Amino acid sequence: MTRRFFSSLPVASLAAALLAGSLAGCAPLLLGGAVSTALMASDRRSSGAQIDDEAIELRSAARLREAMGDGVHINVTSYNRQVLLSGETPSEALRERAEQIVGRVDNVRGIVNELVVASPTTLPQRSGDVLITGKVRASYVDASDLQANAIKVVTERGVVYLMGRVTAREAERATSIARQINGVQKVVRVFEVVSPEDLRQAGLPAPTTPAGGAAPAPAPAAAPAPPPEPAAAVSSPVR
Repeated sequence: MTRRFFSSLPVASLAAALLAGSLAGCAPLLLGGAVSTALMASDRRSSGAQIDDEAIELRSAARLREAMGDGVHINVTSYNRQVLLSGETPSEALRERAEQIVGRVDNVRGIVNELVVASPTTLPQRSGDVLITGKVRASYVDASDLQANAIKVVTERGVVYLMGRVTAREAERATSIARQINGVQKVVRVFEVVSPEDLRQAGLPAPTTPAGGAAPAPAPAAAPAPPPEPAAAVSSPVR
C-alpha cells in the first residue's frame, strides 16, 4: 500500500482523487486500510516486515505532512523496509529534506528517492497514473507464471516503479509486461532479486514457467516503452 501525501486541491478534486486511489486498491492515508490474513500469508515478506512497512508508510506520511505542509505531492511506498519516494517537490532542497525525514523513521533500511523538482501533478495526470497501475496489476494477475501480490506497482507521471522479492526471471517477465501497457513512459525496477532456492527455503513456492516457455503478455498492444532503468541509489536488499 502506498501512502499518498497530497498537496492542496479543491475539495471536489481531492475527493475524486481519494476515490480513484481507493478504486486502485491502494487507499490514501486518510482512508486507512487493512491487509487481509490471506494476502499476508501469501506475501513473500515476513509478517514482521509487512507490519513494519505499514508503520513506515504511516509515520513517514505524517512526518512529511507536519514538516512540509501543502505544496508538495509525495508518495511513500515501503517494501521489505526499503522505501520508494515518488512525486514532486518545488525545490531540490525539499526533495533532499523529504529523504532525510523518512530516513529517520524507525526500521527504514534504505531509500530510493525518485522525487522530481516540479509542480504537483494535476488530477487528470494522477487519474491516468491510477489507470496505468490498475492495468499493470491486472496483467500480472492474468500471467500464470507470476505471483501478482509479490509485486508492488507505483506509477507517477507515466513512470512505472516495480518493487518486490522476485527471481531474475520474474523480474524480466514483470518488466516486459509493464512495458506493453499503453501510456507507460518508462519502467524502473526496485526489485530485491532472490533465487528460487531462497523462496523454497522460506517456505514459499517458486512460480514455474508454463510449458512451451513464458506465457504471452496479457497486456493491450502499445508502442514499446524505453528500456527499463534501475532506480538510483538502491540500497543492498534485506533478505
